[in-house]
Amino acid sequence: MSWEVEYYQKENGDIPVLDFLLTLNPKMRAKAYSEIELLQRHGPHLREPYVKPIRGEEYKGMFELRVKFASDITRIFYFVFRKNTFVLLNGFIKKSYNTPQRELNRAKRYKDDYEMRCE
Repeated sequence: MSWEVEYYQKENGDIPVLDFLLTLNPKMRAKAYSEIELLQRHGPHLREPYVKPIRGEEYKGMFELRVKFASDITRIFYFVFRKNTFVLLNGFIKKSYNTPQRELNRAKRYKDDYEMRCE
């Protein structure tokens, strides 16, 4: 089965994950795109250290793509939509051990919005 990768787009046309990727330094951006390609190639068979499910019932079905380059760490949230499509939601630079709640909530809002508009 081939897997598609789609970027979530807000109603106003903004694409949060693309905006995030464009803020990264060139080497980190290249690494992130490389891992997005890995996700597309391997689908749900891609596991840790590249991918990890988000814990908590309210985030069921959501995952994080874990990108590390040198000492920098970024995360990109995504979910599976209609069997063969990964929808990338948003990303952030990880600076602490715990994932910031506001980033999780933002990703959940984007997921809910996408599902509502695309059904």
